[in-house]
Amino acid sequence: MRPIVIEHYSSVPPHEQLRLAIVAQVRSGDLRPGNKIPTVRSLAEQLGIAPNTVARSYRDLEKLGVVETRGRAGTFIANTGDPTMDEAARAAAGYAETVRKLGIADDVALDLIRAALR
Repeated sequence: MRPIVIEHYSSVPPHEQLRLAIVAQVRSGDLRPGNKIPTVRSLAEQLGIAPNTVARSYRDLEKLGVVETRGRAGTFIANTGDPTMDEAARAAAGYAETVRKLGIADDVALDLIRAALR
């Protein structure tokens, strides 16, 4: 796992920064399925944040299927790899279906997405 930096004065909450950083490392291949990631306490100490913040990120990552907790053995990158792209693709397909049903033009639908991503 590459070092992660939490920007304490960012508008993005620390738990979200951590979650995004771990997902980015999975996508880049720096973290691979089966890799063990640091314990909550260890990572909290390294990053200078509260253990509950790290635990929240780990729970969010587990819900997304990015990590799996194996009891006392620790937390590992899930064997499924990065399911977040699959979820994003399903959400995009659902959005496309909805805007088609509403009769919204493609260029307008894309403008709505761009505005939502800002």
